[in-house]
Amino acid sequence: MPDVYSIWDGLPIWLELKVITSNKVNLSPQQVAWHTAHSHAGGLSFILVKSTKDRGLFLFEGRHGRLVASEGVSCSEGLRFEDRDSMWAGLRTVVLGHYERVLRPCGPASCVP
Repeated sequence: MPDVYSIWDGLPIWLELKVITSNKVNLSPQQVAWHTAHSHAGGLSFILVKSTKDRGLFLFEGRHGRLVASEGVSCSEGLRFEDRDSMWAGLRTVVLGHYERVLRPCGPASCVP
């Protein structure tokens, strides 16, 4: 189970927090499995990595946990931010985009009485 659970503007998110000194992100097999299963169930989770070397912040959707564990922060599926403000703005964009796709209001043709 990730380190942080939050509800942001009514939308649930999970965050796995990691600090690194090199490219490698230390995710356990259980952490990768949790993020994968949560994603397959339609949930949204993230792996947030802070590099002590260059102070960069890296954000990965949990569904990419296996790649992050094997490729580290050089994994092409992540976003890199220089500061917390830009990271939170990027996270908000990803969260809202995800839930707009998943929680679409049903229209007259798609609703079942």
